Amino acid sequence: MPLDKYKNLLIKKMKQQLVNWFENEEMQVVDNIDVYRFLHSIKGTSGTLDMDNLYQLSNKLLNIAAQRTESWKKAELREFLYELAEISWDYEQINEKLSSVSKERMANIPLIQIIDDDISMLIFLKDNLEKKGWMVIANTEVDKAIAQYYDMHPDCIIIDVNLPEKSGFEVLSNLEQHTNRYFVPKIMFSINNDRETRIKAFKMGADDFIEKPIDIEEFLIRIERHLERKEVFDQSVLIDELTQVYNRKFLGDSYNRFISDIIRTNTAGTIAILDIDYFKKVNDSHGHVMGDRVLADFAQFIKKNIRNTDTLFRYGGEEFIVFFQRAFESDVKEILTRMLERFSAIKFGEGKDKFSLSFSAGIYTIANKEIDLQTAIKTADEALYLAKKNGRARIESANQIQNELAKRVMHVSIVDDDALIRSILINIFNSISLDYITLDIVAYEDGMQFFHSNRLKETGLHFLVLDGIMPVMDGLEILQKVRKTTSKQSVHVLMLTGRKSEHDIAEALRLGADDYVTKPFSLTELQARITRLIKRMVQ
Repeated sequence: MPLDKYKNLLIKKMKQQLVNWFENEEMQVVDNIDVYRFLHSIKGTSGTLDMDNLYQLSNKLLNIAAQRTESWKKAELREFLYELAEISWDYEQINEKLSSVSKERMANIPLIQIIDDDISMLIFLKDNLEKKGWMVIANTEVDKAIAQYYDMHPDCIIIDVNLPEKSGFEVLSNLEQHTNRYFVPKIMFSINNDRETRIKAFKMGADDFIEKPIDIEEFLIRIERHLERKEVFDQSVLIDELTQVYNRKFLGDSYNRFISDIIRTNTAGTIAILDIDYFKKVNDSHGHVMGDRVLADFAQFIKKNIRNTDTLFRYGGEEFIVFFQRAFESDVKEILTRMLERFSAIKFGEGKDKFSLSFSAGIYTIANKEIDLQTAIKTADEALYLAKKNGRARIESANQIQNELAKRVMHVSIVDDDALIRSILINIFNSISLDYITLDIVAYEDGMQFFHSNRLKETGLHFLVLDGIMPVMDGLEILQKVRKTTSKQSVHVLMLTGRKSEHDIAEALRLGADDYVTKPFSLTELQARITRLIKRMVQ
């Protein structure tokens, strides 16, 4: 993304504000809070745009303004901001020393989760881990952390032994019920390094134990080794640990054989994608252990109801793919319709908590050897989406679809008083391309404008980007109001913090923010982080 136009916009914005203060004859004094907000905005944006000289200067001036309580006289303010004015007037002649730009990070980088009520430690570890190019989600509250673990599927989890609501051991025990069939490195850390504590951690399923205070260099190396082991493990395993059917890594080889059979027999094959309806409600109402049991039972149900020549895969989450060899659309639709009737009659749970489920499916018959795997999956997935859209508990055929599909909408709301940051964020979201998801992007100058728009009443998922410091209503106030008036499941929040205030970050996490980013941020990092969060939301 080209940065020059944003740098020019920032300089233009600075000039306009300085002219407004210094050349407005009616204005004799300027409130310090206005000066503080101006410098805060310049610091955050200049750091993001790698304008190092401007960032260092605005940071120095911001620290001074933060200590001041009285208003500024015009002459005093002119002298205070003289160097800033100099940069704005002579911008084109300044030889900036650009800070090194972080390497571009892909949306599929490892995801690490940290659970610790010590906000200082949490911020410190998050910063250092993300410098390595990994994405980190941080939690101070146990219940939120556990829910986010199941929703986000991290590649590694780091848990403090001493937590206020539940001990780290209780959290580990809860997760072990889910992860005993998955390989997710679990690291415990604590100031207590006695033999009894360490042995207890390992007995309960921890893969490593790290003593506080942490040697950060050693800590990063150990985390890196755990991530490498997981990557090797994931690449070598072809059977999904939970459901005991093939995982998606075996899809490519199987599809090649599937197509070869179509060519050799001069017939057709059909790919089907099955998805349990309203599966998230199972996890929310009956717990993730029950959710795992449902997934395992569903996989075995499918396996028992297809032929030996057909191949079943767990594609991800509650989605499964079946390759039906030498079968046409009508044949597969008839098979799946019978399966749907049988599956809907099954009762899960016990006693008064019994419940039943259904599934939806999309099918696509392939008679052309030129159709590649990704095209086949995407086409069948379009039919699955149509089945969901048309009421669920049904089977739709991609071969019959013409113009019936409409993309699912995610409402993206950007609330930031800085017009330049709003523009940058809009560009970032516009550059994100997702199958079957349309991003409806609207930016607001402040929280009052956002709430007056009744934006949250729009049906569907919502993704909010909130600036931490704004006039009228700051990001924490907006988040607090959002959490009181909406369902946590339908609104995901990314906070932009202008400073590493432990109180603000802790409060944001307590109120349910899904992630936070500290200004200045790298644009490529921010884009990768947003892309990953959205993809996790819609899996």
